[in-house]
Amino acid sequence: MVCLGAPLLLLAMTLGSPAVQSGQSQASGESGHQLDRETGAAESVLVSVYIHLDFSNKIWPPALSGTLTLPTASASSSSRTLTGLNLTTECNANQDGHVYCECLSGYQWNASICSHHRPCRPTPSHQPCSCLVFSHPEPGYCQLLPPVPGTLSLNWLQIPGNTLNLTLLVSHEVTHLSWFLWRTGSPQPIILQPGTQVSLSSSLGQAALSILNMSQPWAGEYSCSFEAQGFRWSLHQEVRVPLQVTDVARLPDQLSISCTTSPGFQLSCCLPESTHLAYTASWSPGEGSHASVFSVSGSHCFVLATRSCPPGDTTYTCELQSPELAPLRIPISVTIIQDGDITCPEDHSAVAWNVTKAGHVAQAPCPINRMGVVTRPCGPNGVWGPTHSSCTDTGLLAGLQRTQLLQAGQGWPADEVPWILAQLPGQVARVSSASDLLALLDTVRFLAEVVTEARMQLDRSALQNLLRTIDKVLDLDTSSLWMPACSQEPMTASALLLAVENLTRTLRPQDHPFSFSSSNVQLQTQLLSPTFPGDYRISLSTQPRLQVHIPRYSLAPLVHHGTDVHITSLLLCKMDHLLPSNYGPGLGGSLYATPGLVLSITMMVGGQPFNQGQVTMDFGAREGTPHCVFWDHDLFQGSGGWSDEGCQAQKGRARPSVHCLCGHLTAFSVLMSRHPAPDSLSLELLSQVGLGASILALLVCLGVYSLVWRVVIRNKVAYFRHLALINMVLCLLAADTCFLGAPLLPPGPHSPLCLAAAFLCHFLYLASFCWMLAQALVLAHQLFFVFHQLSKHRVLPLMVLLGYLCPLGFAGVTLGLYLPQGQYLGEGACWLNGKGGALYSFVGPVLAIVGVNGLVLTVVVLKLLRPSLSEGPQVEKLQALLGVFKALLFLTPVFGLTWGLGLATLLEEVSVVPHYVFTILNSSQGVFILLFGCLTDKKVREALLRRFRRTLPPNSAISLATNETSVLEHSKQRSENAR
Repeated sequence: MVCLGAPLLLLAMTLGSPAVQSGQSQASGESGHQLDRETGAAESVLVSVYIHLDFSNKIWPPALSGTLTLPTASASSSSRTLTGLNLTTECNANQDGHVYCECLSGYQWNASICSHHRPCRPTPSHQPCSCLVFSHPEPGYCQLLPPVPGTLSLNWLQIPGNTLNLTLLVSHEVTHLSWFLWRTGSPQPIILQPGTQVSLSSSLGQAALSILNMSQPWAGEYSCSFEAQGFRWSLHQEVRVPLQVTDVARLPDQLSISCTTSPGFQLSCCLPESTHLAYTASWSPGEGSHASVFSVSGSHCFVLATRSCPPGDTTYTCELQSPELAPLRIPISVTIIQDGDITCPEDHSAVAWNVTKAGHVAQAPCPINRMGVVTRPCGPNGVWGPTHSSCTDTGLLAGLQRTQLLQAGQGWPADEVPWILAQLPGQVARVSSASDLLALLDTVRFLAEVVTEARMQLDRSALQNLLRTIDKVLDLDTSSLWMPACSQEPMTASALLLAVENLTRTLRPQDHPFSFSSSNVQLQTQLLSPTFPGDYRISLSTQPRLQVHIPRYSLAPLVHHGTDVHITSLLLCKMDHLLPSNYGPGLGGSLYATPGLVLSITMMVGGQPFNQGQVTMDFGAREGTPHCVFWDHDLFQGSGGWSDEGCQAQKGRARPSVHCLCGHLTAFSVLMSRHPAPDSLSLELLSQVGLGASILALLVCLGVYSLVWRVVIRNKVAYFRHLALINMVLCLLAADTCFLGAPLLPPGPHSPLCLAAAFLCHFLYLASFCWMLAQALVLAHQLFFVFHQLSKHRVLPLMVLLGYLCPLGFAGVTLGLYLPQGQYLGEGACWLNGKGGALYSFVGPVLAIVGVNGLVLTVVVLKLLRPSLSEGPQVEKLQALLGVFKALLFLTPVFGLTWGLGLATLLEEVSVVPHYVFTILNSSQGVFILLFGCLTDKKVREALLRRFRRTLPPNSAISLATNETSVLEHSKQRSENAR
């Protein structure tokens, strides 16, 4: 050994004594170290002695490396005898002043010293340390290694697809246990962590490693490193995995040739260069052929070149042989084209395609540095089909495989993920085909899964590399790259969006706030604290500008818990054009235009994602009818789709813009309907004018009844009929007033006034229809039960129950059912949501009442058209028909026939006519009540005339309300007279 400085020797001397004694021996001021006790009869003590020797030629004398001669034992009465003398440590003082001390065979530095000094050579930290660097000579020495405290064994040959089970059995307590794999060709061992294929377990006295689905990337030398008895240990076991047919690439896997045009041909079977076993190849039949070997694009290929065609169809076999393994046979079929066979001609357009038999698929190799195959089918009629290429850049494939193995359990995510992210921006330039793009996007997707499973956090540099990669990916050509990739994998864009969302919210807390801006990607993060000043507001650089607002009352409960709250706002341009046109329930199959962006808002509370919270987004002025949506990854069996659940559009008050209010956090956008929609301003103006006229008409109706009430309720039927009408007028008047003032209230589920207005409108409108139903039921009762007199004490409570309690129950159940789901209020209005079930809880009962009233009217008409013997002459029938006609003319508009048009307006592709007709009819119900329920009643008109003229006509006509009753009473009198 050549010494660069003053050499140092550390000697270990073993002292023995004839009897068991206690105590310690010392030499050179160093304390002895007890080694062993054998059978209790003798004691051996290891004594370290430092010896400084200077050699003029800086060369160790060979004698020092041999066996040291023990000195002759003194005849004195010494109780101890020197029984062994061995070198343990050799130290060299370097020119930089450091001392390099290396243990000799059988000795090692203990774990405590190893942890405080760096090794002489770069070695993994888990390896046993035999050479350390000291800043100056220190008292210490390499210690004698005890017996290995564990065993590691298994069958070295594993069948692909099986599970590898490796168990460590130990006889002492172990700490710092780790498993490693040293793959063939790898510069250093790879640590094994729990993953999709790796599972680790430990119990008293043993530790186990299990690997599912063994394959070539899992072959190599496995090591188990641990600390026991004060030393570092590493046990090794080699695992070999033989090749399978699927591991060997055949080019081509089938071939059809014409001997007249191509008398010779070439076949090859290629093995991956990472194969750890040595294989040789032989071809059969091999007569008249030449076999060769070459390496290309990460593969080791065995090639057979034939100089002449075989006499007929032949199957060539590439037989791969490795010592101690059964041969692996790879068949390749060769079909000879005969005269008269249909063939596809030669084609040298982009790739050289030889003559190919109809029904066969021609194959061509990929260009250099690309893996895969180019195929082209020959149709049954001899016409070439389209070319399909699976050629993928080898660099992109290597990155994808490394990420897949990282997810499976090979490697340390905290070290591997930042390194892979640093390589991604440069790899985008390698993308030249759809398969390249898919490989790159799959790498990002697997990285997101690894980061999520490992619960790791990214630093600024790693996140910037990711965002730069996404920015470049979104700039890739849509027609030649994105569209073919999405046709092969429809979930490509949706999976990318989910991966980017998951990765961007893993930024370390100390790196907040963070911002990034590029042409296609913008990101802003914010760390909220209990002293956060107010609402969360950001503005993103788009045209028009996109603004985001989260109110403080939505954030306060989270911040006050004392946990860290991170909000990340991510804007991706062009992403919405790449996502599939999948529209969830409520959006129908309409065609929509998107603004060219997707806004993703995520919140992390205490390290966990939190998706609840109200957010308002201002997308600026947009053309068309807006639909506020988010991308739901669970729709369409996991393919993803646009959904408007929990989102509603609002109108900008200060300027014309699209405001979206959503009750959850995810990836948002706005869909603009391409179908013409009615002018909202004209409809709103028309509705307000109609409601004003309706309120005025209802007030006039109440004034009329205050003047003529005592005159028009001379009998019970008239009393019940006009009482129901008065309650209907009161409910409709209150509902119209509430509905007219609702636009002045702040919309949204967090506005108590808006919720109250929607609830009251629902209850009052439904109550007005229920009073109409009560009126119809009284009419039906008097028709079927002619001789049964109605009692006010019984009928009035039933009418109140039907007119007020039933609609109150419907309104309350609707509020409790749909408000927690965010489906109670409509988009930007204090009224029921028309795209969920809330509005149908109103329209359904209304249409049911219309149906019941229509049935009652039908029965009344049939009853009056078929009078019994006691029901009077034909002239009375004509009077009854006239009364039914007037009643039907009154009931039809008031009973809500217009709500049939209301249902039609909920359809996406309906024309603008139903919108206007529904608005006119629905907002004019008060006018219809005044005209057909009040002023058309002759008795009411005559009472008004008496009120103002103080005169009474000699013969008062029977009114609409009492016409049917008079006919029934007249029939009763005739029946009594007949008796």
